[in-house]
Amino acid sequence: MNKFGILLGHTYSSKLKSRSFIITTVILLAAVIIMGNMSRIIDFFAGGGKQEKIAVLDQTNMHYGLLKQQLKAIDKDIQLVQTEKSKSILRQEVLSGKYKGYLVLSLDASRMPKATYKAPDLADTGITDSLEQALQAVKGSMVAAELKLSPSQLAQLNSPVSFKSVNLKSEAKSEEELAQARGLVYILLFAIYFAVIFYASAVGMEVATEKASRVMEILISSVSPVQQMFAKILGGALLGLTQMAVLLASAYFSIKQNLDNLTGGFFDVFGFSDIKASTIAYAVVFFVLGYLLYATLAALLGSLVSRIEDAQQMMMPMTFLVMIGFFLAMAGLGNPSAGYITVLSYVPFFTPMLMFLRVGMLDLPVWVGISGAAVLVVMIILMAAEGARIYRGGVLLYGKSNSLKNIKKALQMSKVD
Repeated sequence: MNKFGILLGHTYSSKLKSRSFIITTVILLAAVIIMGNMSRIIDFFAGGGKQEKIAVLDQTNMHYGLLKQQLKAIDKDIQLVQTEKSKSILRQEVLSGKYKGYLVLSLDASRMPKATYKAPDLADTGITDSLEQALQAVKGSMVAAELKLSPSQLAQLNSPVSFKSVNLKSEAKSEEELAQARGLVYILLFAIYFAVIFYASAVGMEVATEKASRVMEILISSVSPVQQMFAKILGGALLGLTQMAVLLASAYFSIKQNLDNLTGGFFDVFGFSDIKASTIAYAVVFFVLGYLLYATLAALLGSLVSRIEDAQQMMMPMTFLVMIGFFLAMAGLGNPSAGYITVLSYVPFFTPMLMFLRVGMLDLPVWVGISGAAVLVVMIILMAAEGARIYRGGVLLYGKSNSLKNIKKALQMSKVD
């Protein structure tokens, strides 16, 4: 056990101090800070809320005032300027930068307003969307006037329909709880996906690297291969948790600084204030078990190759399993009670994502979540027991072959004392 602790500490500390880990963490940290301050960055490059001037050529001689009034309520960053200049002059002024673009108001065959917006480029869809909404409001007001509708009648006509969903079961999740649970599930699915892609795969790559450099031959003389495997798996888990803790803390402080009058704790900042404690517990359990499952698989696959360039190819089946589970879960977000989700949630390699999708969004008995965790625990134990045998023989295999047939050879070599 002392040797295992030393190997675990060495695995964790060496990876924590490695250049690749530091660079990756810094890049991810920068991305989180940028995303958390995106509103400030947008305002900075947008010129601090500077208004965009749009010239308006009103050929109807009646709609400019109404359009300006409606646009003021929709987008205050657009300033309309009425003009009677010709289109050729307006074109030159727009190209010279005096105006962002110019709008020509006219009437269609039904005597309703229509408009043509011209600009050097139409990449800024926010302007065209705001102008179109304002003109639609003007047209609605004109139609209401022709039908002799009062302002209250027009407001009633435009008011949204009242639609409410009610659970027949009092213990079932409300719409707000479902929305929050869906958000948490969405985040966890990405967390599991990237944890497997980066951290679990790194375990297999490290094993392959040690074999390629012949370091493995020195290690197995002092520490058993089984201890090496589990030290690498747990070391990778601690490394991943460390990195995620740094990123979550950075995201927390970035979001908290950019939200006005924000009160509450960690989960309030991320919009999970009403999430049940059991859902958070399930998130942690399935995340940890999912990592252990795939990390164990990655370790034994990495032990079957002796060249670094063969490691990625050997772990491709594992990557495909993660991707399939991820896409199935994404598809199931809209209908977590679908039959295929229920069945596949008990397939061990899909259980971390699909079972959490079910227990996080549906009102299920506690035994369902426990059964999913039990499936993973049993699978991890079986893989650890069999994987330890494969790992024990696999670390002694050398050669160009990267086929899964190496498993048979590894099992045979593991029997040799």
